[in-house]
Amino acid sequence: MFFRWYTAGESHGRALVAWLEGVPAGLRVDEEYVARDLARRQKGYGRGGRMKIEKDHAQILSGVRHGLTLGGPIAMLIENKDWVNWTEKMSVAPVEKATEPITRLRPGHADYPGVMKYGMDDVRNILERASARETAARVAVGAVARRFLEEFGVSVNAHVASTGAVRATPQPPIDWAKVEESPVRCADPRVEQAMIRVIDDAKAAGDTVGGVVEVIAAGAPVGLGSHVQWDRKLDARIAHAMMGINAVKGVEVGMGFAGAELPGSKVHDVFDPLKPGDRTFRRLTNNAGGIEGGMSNGEPIVVRFAVKPISTLANPLPSVDLRTGEKVQAHFERSDVCQTPPACVIGEAMLSIVLADAILEKFGGDHMSETLRNFRGYMQTVGPRGDGKPNGQRPSDDA
Repeated sequence: MFFRWYTAGESHGRALVAWLEGVPAGLRVDEEYVARDLARRQKGYGRGGRMKIEKDHAQILSGVRHGLTLGGPIAMLIENKDWVNWTEKMSVAPVEKATEPITRLRPGHADYPGVMKYGMDDVRNILERASARETAARVAVGAVARRFLEEFGVSVNAHVASTGAVRATPQPPIDWAKVEESPVRCADPRVEQAMIRVIDDAKAAGDTVGGVVEVIAAGAPVGLGSHVQWDRKLDARIAHAMMGINAVKGVEVGMGFAGAELPGSKVHDVFDPLKPGDRTFRRLTNNAGGIEGGMSNGEPIVVRFAVKPISTLANPLPSVDLRTGEKVQAHFERSDVCQTPPACVIGEAMLSIVLADAILEKFGGDHMSETLRNFRGYMQTVGPRGDGKPNGQRPSDDA
């Protein structure tokens, strides 16, 4: 991995921490840029009360000087404003008065496998790190990756493709400014209110609702990833990243599962020459979602992932008590009703991270000037990129 990163911190602990390295020196980045994505993650219809408490801001502690990256590790700190209400329950040091453990297990959460795996008798020791609160740190890392991608003309955006059974069918091209204005991040204004009603109905019933998020990267060059090993395939790396998002239960690229129901003649993307006699091409469709043989093919990279309903319900499901083995109602703690709108921002972050890593793998460089020089030299020899526009003519076979 060329773009390495880690996060640390608990949901109600003092802070979240993000650490990343591999970013070349000379990339312009600042806290305000990162803050924009953090603010976007906090929005969305169906969010819970926690977002009224937090106002996420990532402090850049290292790796940047005078607005430019230094080439060394970048460390960022996001304070948890709610920490003041949890100083005893989440104290690092031992406390005199024992806190009441959580022992009622939530179906669908990390509670049961976590306490079994780590030998715990208090579910809080698991749920604090398993919480989606951790994704704020990922979004901070993803913002740096997004800033890096901008230098190569790559943009990453996401919208909610469905909420519950309500599906969006947006007309291309997607107006991303309108998506930003939508409380449910819907690119299809015809079903926006229907999505809102689904969330309202779930809230009224003390229930939760999931959905599907679609993430699109435009401008990616041909040849990111590789076919030579399973773990270097770009789609495999993307699937890994998306499945790592909390509550995600399925990932597809391009046409995905729908392609399994059709003959090959209806699935594969036909070539069309842009200019007879040279080797610059375009595709008439993009059913492959911009990836073939584990490599980007120059079309927009299209990824969808399914987000299950949140497992913390205001009207709790039947469960068992870890301590007594008796039948009880599952534990309830303040939670969202629907998390597909913020999952869009998290999905953007994860796809940005994967693409940044793939670009660094392909073009290398310790300083941005070197990486960009390598990139521009390569782009003189390849055809269309992820926006469907040609970048230059490849040399002919006899050149």
